[in-house]
Amino acid sequence: MMWNEKIETADAVTMRALQSQRLRKTVERAWRVPAYRAKMEAAGLTPRDIKSIDDLHKLPFTTKNDLRDNYPYGMFAVPLNEVVRVHASSGTTGKQTVVGYTRHDIDLWNECMARSLTMTGVSKADVVHVSYGYGLFTGGLGGHYGSETVGATTVPVSTGNTKRQLQIMQDFGSTVLLCTPSYAMLLGDAVQEQQLDIKLRVGIFGAEPWTEQMRAAIEQRLGINAYDIYGMSEISGPGVSMECTEKNGLHIHEDHFYPEIIDPETGEVLPDGATGELVFTCITKEALPLVRYRTRDITRLDRTVCGCGRTLVRMHKPTGRTDDMLIIRGVNVFPSQIESVLLSLGASPHYQIIVDRKNHLDSMEVLVEMSQELFSDEVKLIEKLEHKIQKEIENTLGIGAKVTLVSPNTVARSEGKAVRVVDKRKL
Repeated sequence: MMWNEKIETADAVTMRALQSQRLRKTVERAWRVPAYRAKMEAAGLTPRDIKSIDDLHKLPFTTKNDLRDNYPYGMFAVPLNEVVRVHASSGTTGKQTVVGYTRHDIDLWNECMARSLTMTGVSKADVVHVSYGYGLFTGGLGGHYGSETVGATTVPVSTGNTKRQLQIMQDFGSTVLLCTPSYAMLLGDAVQEQQLDIKLRVGIFGAEPWTEQMRAAIEQRLGINAYDIYGMSEISGPGVSMECTEKNGLHIHEDHFYPEIIDPETGEVLPDGATGELVFTCITKEALPLVRYRTRDITRLDRTVCGCGRTLVRMHKPTGRTDDMLIIRGVNVFPSQIESVLLSLGASPHYQIIVDRKNHLDSMEVLVEMSQELFSDEVKLIEKLEHKIQKEIENTLGIGAKVTLVSPNTVARSEGKAVRVVDKRKL
């Protein structure tokens, strides 16, 4: 292993000393970024005012809007010739949030992913089947290089073509599966229906919310132990936190990602055990040193020693969000993105997004009112416009959606906040 395993069982004094040292360096690095420097100066701060982790609360928050407003490279703290890779996720109005990595950042990400995998017992004796998407999405490459860092045999299958996935699992003797939980359910159904002989023993699933009931169903269908992994493209990618074999919360790699829980309304830091919004400061990243990044995820922290012996703080599964972001098949989707597409095409601003789960996979349908100008009884004209909107939404979001044009005044109006989303997955 390339890391010091003792850090996972370090005492609180040792951990805080390390975090304080790394925070000071991070703040000095962030000071080079004009957007950070302006925020700190507005708060009357310089790097000299941040002496330890106890001073973190003095620093201003960073949000997704900061990344969007400084698109693509404005938040980078190093010259572009030191950035060896970029990843990106969708932004609120179509612009992606771009994350850069130095060689050192990539090495640390690989380490965090490797540490995450080993929490579930993954070792070099395993064959790791990576069914996350490869590309700008961080899931595939994050799982891939973490697996290689462990020394496991890594199979970079990526997404889609379920028949081929199952064949590879059987032929290659895959023992560990990495994918979204919804896709794991689909694979599990196929395994049972076809009575396939597979060797899977561990599943590591993330990129979308899932329940304990879904965990039980996946474990029963695939005959495995299923574990939750958490990450965000903006912070690093997958591997920010991970469940161990105790399945009692996700251990945060807090020597790299320092967590806080805040009141989402006031920004006040809440004590351990309180439920609030999760905030992360990346204390080892070089290219994008995020300071107090508001994740919008609602959770709580637990610092009691875990049954596995690790002292790393644990976060509980997020129970919701403070914004209107949807996670559909691992992709972040904001209603405002769809609204921007509709308005750019001259369509009506009255729309509704219907999210459902069919055959264990998320589906999205967008109901769009036809304006009086576009209203027509001609089926071909309607289908042509539906196809045009559908194609533009797919180009913007990176995932498909069914588009259905409906008659004027069909979408329900509200005197208060418009009900833009009906998420049937929660019903």
